[in-house]
Amino acid sequence: MYHTKIRLRLKTILVCSLPLLIFLGNSPIQGQSLDIPTKKWGISFGNSKEFTGLRFNIQDHGVQQINGINFTLWKPKEGNPDSVINGVSLGLMPGGGHLRGIQLGLAGAGAETSLKGISIGLLGVGAGGDVVGINISGIGAGAGGNMFGLNFGGLGVGAGEDLIGFNIGGLGCGAGRDMKGFNFGALGAGAGRDVYGLNIGGLGIGAGENMIGINMGGLGVGAGEKLTGINIGGLGCGAPEVTGISIGGLGVGGKYLKGIHLSAGTIITDKSGGVMTGLAVSSFNYIRGDQVGLSIGIVNYAWNVKGVQIGLVNIVRNNPQGLKVLPLFNTSF
Repeated sequence: MYHTKIRLRLKTILVCSLPLLIFLGNSPIQGQSLDIPTKKWGISFGNSKEFTGLRFNIQDHGVQQINGINFTLWKPKEGNPDSVINGVSLGLMPGGGHLRGIQLGLAGAGAETSLKGISIGLLGVGAGGDVVGINISGIGAGAGGNMFGLNFGGLGVGAGEDLIGFNIGGLGCGAGRDMKGFNFGALGAGAGRDVYGLNIGGLGIGAGENMIGINMGGLGVGAGEKLTGINIGGLGCGAPEVTGISIGGLGVGGKYLKGIHLSAGTIITDKSGGVMTGLAVSSFNYIRGDQVGLSIGIVNYAWNVKGVQIGLVNIVRNNPQGLKVLPLFNTSF
């Protein structure tokens, strides 16, 4: 009974205060507020700038710090990167400089500087700087700086710098610098520098420099420098250096291939000093350099072999005449 009376009183306060909120949000005295029992704490109606407690406003302007439960209908009137909102922020699009706690926006939630905690927005969730915590958006979630935690965007998830954690983008997932953790993009996932962890791209996944972990792309997997781990590309896998277990539907390629390489099509190395070390199994193993280990295919080709070729046609370019092309097997003599 006691709790029921409290809820009824709170509802009465909210209903009775709505006209006042509208007046304060659209009148020439915007920036003022009605605060009960003091200007610093309690219940506030209007644009209180420093307050702790339960606060209601149409649109924030010049806010410094708010602590508690803050219901603000719309995003701030103007930029205020130093403002701090701690606690629970509710509204169509709650915003501020630093948002810390729980942010629930019917349209979205955004911070100019940093967003930390649990943030949920129908359209978007993001910050100009870092985003930390659990971030869920129907369309997209992003950060101009780093994004850490559990991040889900119906269309995409992205960070201007590092993206670290459990990251899922309905279409894509990406980072301007490094991406680490579980990274999934229905179309693709990628980073400008390094990618680490379990990385899945519906069509493809790539890294500007290194990719390390379990890497799977519906069409392809690639890195600008090194591809290390278990690499699976529906069409192919490639990097200047590929290390680990690599499976490409049509091909696996690079300058230095180390490990186990499997393809229905071709295993290929660069012609400028390429080296395949380990096992290569494909229809055509085209090692335009040194083969160190075993190659198995319909046709095997290498300049120099420290190991064995097994296939229907086996070609070792540096062998003496008569031994360059052999059936069944070949090696360097």
